[in-house]
Amino acid sequence: MDTLESFPGLPESPETGETYLENALQKARHYHELTGMPCLADDSGLEIDALDGAPGLHSSRYGGAETPHEEKIRLVLEALAQVPESERTARFRCVAVAVGLGPEPLVSEGTCPGRIALTPAGCGGFGYDPIFWVPSEGATMAELPEGRKHQISHRGLAMRALARRLQGSGAPKGKRL
Repeated sequence: MDTLESFPGLPESPETGETYLENALQKARHYHELTGMPCLADDSGLEIDALDGAPGLHSSRYGGAETPHEEKIRLVLEALAQVPESERTARFRCVAVAVGLGPEPLVSEGTCPGRIALTPAGCGGFGYDPIFWVPSEGATMAELPEGRKHQISHRGLAMRALARRLQGSGAPKGKRL
């Protein structure tokens, strides 16, 4: 399967959209135009209700684009310091798109509900996983085995939904994204 690593030197796609969908489409169209191949892209973020949905669309740039994840986690926990555990509701959201298989892009979305933990736990995953508590699992995303995380995660849900859409789209069998 071709990935961006198969095309060294491609310029990075800008992410200037105002929604996850706009950013995902921007990335997929950018790489489709550069490679001439069908492309799959996604955009995702952590939405915290007590922070009016922040960091949301700007999750990867929260506190600055070069800020390490440990610092981003510290900033989130600091912002929620006075928020009771019961009010730390949040969700991971992902929008995935495929372009280049027909006249219109195929779009799917996945969300994983949870809460922001009081302290980080676990060493798996990446990003905000150590503070994202999944009540149905009794663990943070970072504490879950990788296979289980992919079953319930926002990205896993979005990609499986997109795969179902691709199967129903009449896309040529064996064509790789």
